[in-house]
Amino acid sequence: MTIQINGESRKVTSELTIAGLLNELNIQNEQVAVEVNLHIVDRQQFSCHSLAEGDHVEIMSFIGGGS
Repeated sequence: MTIQINGESRKVTSELTIAGLLNELNIQNEQVAVEVNLHIVDRQQFSCHSLAEGDHVEIMSFIGGGS
């Protein structure tokens, strides 16, 4: 199936969860927030939230800093 990840089209396996996607992308889920179709998904739901054809996924990393 094809989904959009941070604005780029990407083919992924069907029946993929957010946790599975992050694993495929080598991203630790403790360090990101994930939005699917304009809705932020609770981190506790990453392993059970299945992605569907055409979903728009935004993965946002936490960055420290400031003064």
